Amino acid sequence: MNISLYFALAVVVILMLCLAWILLLYEKLRRSYDSLAESFGQLQKLNSALRSQRHDYLNHMQIVYGMAELEEYGELRGYLEPIYRDIMKTGKAIRTSVPAVNALLMAKMGTAETAGIDFYVEVKSDLKHLSIEPWELCKILSNLIDNAITALSEKESDRKMVLDISEDREHYLFTVSDNGAPIPKERQTAIFRPGFTTKKEDGHGMGLFIVSNVLKKNGGSISVSFDEKETAFTVRCIKSKINTETGRR
Repeated sequence: MNISLYFALAVVVILMLCLAWILLLYEKLRRSYDSLAESFGQLQKLNSALRSQRHDYLNHMQIVYGMAELEEYGELRGYLEPIYRDIMKTGKAIRTSVPAVNALLMAKMGTAETAGIDFYVEVKSDLKHLSIEPWELCKILSNLIDNAITALSEKESDRKMVLDISEDREHYLFTVSDNGAPIPKERQTAIFRPGFTTKKEDGHGMGLFIVSNVLKKNGGSISVSFDEKETAFTVRCIKSKINTETGRR
């Protein structure tokens, strides 16, 4: 009787452990799916923007030609300025070889523009040898950009944010800087601890603690620097192993 009871308890414990593992796996897959769905949505928006630009290109050229023929150069300049800004914004967003990152940058440029923020993107790397999953990198960059937008929302004017994408021999570097309100000194040592957020709303963004853990899992890191003029977060992601002679993986 005792043996049967112990066996039944063992079976129950094993089943509970299996159920817990399944629930954890389900939650992980759900989060991955949500992130992939978000990236896919951003890709669709980028594709729509590119198709719209291509469709409108001939119409714009006809109008430009007509204004030039009429020598309406002042009107021509005014007409071209917003078109040029839109084309440049899209061009800056599609310089990497990672479609999900390109779509994210396009979406965030639109968010920053709506918020009255000057968002400058400097892409000095094509990111061809990323080791981190694109959707994880997008979540990291999205969190840092959203944090910067929140910090800048408290400023009345001169809102500036910069994303610099570069690389060294072993890493890709992503630096998000802004000239918004600095993080108070008493909170600077806690920014990567659980529960810390730069936002007033609950449930917004991943949180710097989770960002840090995702990077550690992928062999990367995040650091922050402060001064009176700006706050800058720098993410380091290791490159996938490549043949240094051929440049292939």
